[in-house]
Amino acid sequence: MDLSRLEINRRTALLTSAAIAANVINPMRAFAQETPRKGGVFNVHYGAEQRQLNPSIQASTGVYIIGGKIQENLVDLDANGQPVGVLAESWEATPDGKTVTFKLRKGITWHDGKPFTSEDVAFTAMNMWKKILNYGSTLQLFLTSVDTPDPQTAIFRYERPMPLNLLLRALPDLGYVSAKHLYESGDIRQNPTNLAPVGTGPFKFVKYERGQYIIADRNPDYWRPNAPYLDRIVWKVITDRAAAAAQMEAGELHYSPFSGLTISDMARLGKDRRFIVSTKGNEGNARTNTIEFNFRRKELSDIRVRRAIAHAINVPFFIENFLGDFAKLGTGPIPSTSTDFYPGPNTPQYPYDKAKAIALLDEAGFKASGGNRFSLKLLPAPWGEDISLWSTFIQQSLGEVGIQVDIVRNDGGGFLKQVYDDHAFDLATGWHQYRNDPAVSTTVWYRSGQPKGAPWTNQWGWEDKTVDKTIDDAATEVDPVKRKALYADFVKEVNTELPVWMPIEQIFVTVITAKARNHSNTPRWGSASWHDLWLSA
Repeated sequence: MDLSRLEINRRTALLTSAAIAANVINPMRAFAQETPRKGGVFNVHYGAEQRQLNPSIQASTGVYIIGGKIQENLVDLDANGQPVGVLAESWEATPDGKTVTFKLRKGITWHDGKPFTSEDVAFTAMNMWKKILNYGSTLQLFLTSVDTPDPQTAIFRYERPMPLNLLLRALPDLGYVSAKHLYESGDIRQNPTNLAPVGTGPFKFVKYERGQYIIADRNPDYWRPNAPYLDRIVWKVITDRAAAAAQMEAGELHYSPFSGLTISDMARLGKDRRFIVSTKGNEGNARTNTIEFNFRRKELSDIRVRRAIAHAINVPFFIENFLGDFAKLGTGPIPSTSTDFYPGPNTPQYPYDKAKAIALLDEAGFKASGGNRFSLKLLPAPWGEDISLWSTFIQQSLGEVGIQVDIVRNDGGGFLKQVYDDHAFDLATGWHQYRNDPAVSTTVWYRSGQPKGAPWTNQWGWEDKTVDKTIDDAATEVDPVKRKALYADFVKEVNTELPVWMPIEQIFVTVITAKARNHSNTPRWGSASWHDLWLSA
């Protein structure tokens, strides 16, 4: 295989990934007891715009990194990864799992001065989480109503049991609340508030200059005492990773989240005491690299072709030579980091076997003519360097078995629209992010009936009633042993049918200034509110 066309030298990738791995073993530095310092501007690298900022209708780290500072969720995760109340003070579920009651905090106001009440929670749950939110639509499939007997009580009622532990672990990502009075009229998706969010959070939206920056200022009326510490957050839109690294070194950026820089730049900055390079704070966002198949394309609707594509790609070679210590071989949609649900590696797998790939393509009737069988259009997500490398590796690998691949690159919004709304792709590749429980952000990639245009959901033109039933049964099973067994069945089923292939496991890397305090202190820190973040002098 001609590797010269790939975008970085593989030997450099190996060396630099190993250097970062050594740095992140114990990445957090000890500081003497310090008094939090008020003030300052925190500048954030924003690598891919997503054309909307409301986390109530789009679950994505690219949305949380901004919207999660402005809007708030009912529940988040604490330093130990356990659910902790934010807008909700407490909760309880009935023994049958069909009713969950949340008690809400008093005295909270929206940034426009209106009071926050249970009516906002009910409206958001029924009209956004259930109908629009890409992962919420599956999670809340059996939600029938939300009662609001008083302004501080929201009673969720379900047709089938909702395991409380599942709901609490989902709400950090899928529990952001929007203001009813701003959304109850008109089309929610087209509401201008999506690009100028109004929340209850520690920072208030100021301005969005498309392609340049987003600004939010300190909320002086925030409900947490003495918070926040920062005066302002500025997210700078920088799609060029080398330029972002240069701005980090020049002190113009304080933070680059979610593996936003190149491997070599992260390694270099990791040796500079002005920065911390770490996987800490990303434990709640394990990710797998994907290949997504559009079943509307005749060739890809044939299971032999999908399996042939998987067998044609030497994943261990790619990991060893381009990702190194950043990645490991994946075995399906539930990563090995999920200690509660990982079914083990003994499920259908597709090891590299070029001869088998060729035989399957021949068997499917797509014999090579002049060295070419058919052509496919591949759309890679613009989120990280590894996706770009992976897409090129896919292109070269499939070329060796007679499948010509044309790579079409887009910005973030363009990728999301073409893949999940227009379905204008043959293959797509990006990240699947696993969030604590398969029902939160994983099964939605496979459950049929997802709203058209919902990102990171089943938009493949594929439907399997057996898989749908397994997903629904697992999501409503309150016995944890039975739930784990059902998810083992789910992995076996989807690895057999292969509507999406998830062959690589990774964890995000953060680059942040050493002046930052109270950073990376929760498992989803990049998505969290930053109410306690401050900068030393």
